[in-house]
Formats: sequence, structure tokens, C-alpha cells
Amino acid sequence: MKLCEAKILLNAEVVFGGHLLDKEVTTACGADLMSDVLAFTKERTLLLTGLTNLQVIRTAEMSDLAGIVFVRGKRPSQDVIQLAANNGIPLLVTSWPMFEACGLLYSGGIRGCSSPQGVHHES
Repeated sequence: MKLCEAKILLNAEVVFGGHLLDKEVTTACGADLMSDVLAFTKERTLLLTGLTNLQVIRTAEMSDLAGIVFVRGKRPSQDVIQLAANNGIPLLVTSWPMFEACGLLYSGGIRGCSSPQGVHHES
């Protein structure tokens, strides 16, 4: 799934990286503990989180994530947006809570990081 498709599913607003929405998303992870993100995500994972601090961007860079979705309408500060821009990490905001946002992505075919296949394709 492309990041632009995830944006539509989540009815999300792009905070940074509108030009990066063609990135491929293979899995998604909902977490507020960045240590869990470092331990359990795969490359091209879309992170959903309620945290809006600089550590989220640094974690995304280290883990080569596809992008970050801030849930519950939380908005990152300008320094967070600037760090994401410096690292080419798309940022989105959705008003959905974490559970519902993850469910919407799952129903759209995105699987969690524990899935061996990542994106689920109906046959």
C-alpha cells in the first residue's frame, strides 16, 4: 500500500512530506514506547503514535520507517516538523484514536510487524 492510500483510509492531514506520499508501506505499528518501535518494527513500517517529541523522529530515522501518523489529532511542534523534513520522513495527523486508526489500516490490508508477509492481499 502506498502512503497516500493510508492517508485516505485515516482521513489524515499531511503535516510534512506531501511529495513523499508514494512511499510504500508494508506494515504498521501503533506504539508510544520508542523502545518497542526499535525492537519490533521492520523497514517501511508506518508508525502510529500519540507522542509528538523529537525522539519519535530519531526513532523513525534509525528504523527506516515509511512515515509517522500522529493520532488523536495531536500535532507536532515546528522543531519536530523540521527534523522530519531534514530526514525526509512524512508526517500525518489523524483525529482517530490509536485503536481505531490501526483497525482502519488493518481492514485496508496493512498487517502488523509480527506478520511475516506484511501487506495482506486478498486472493
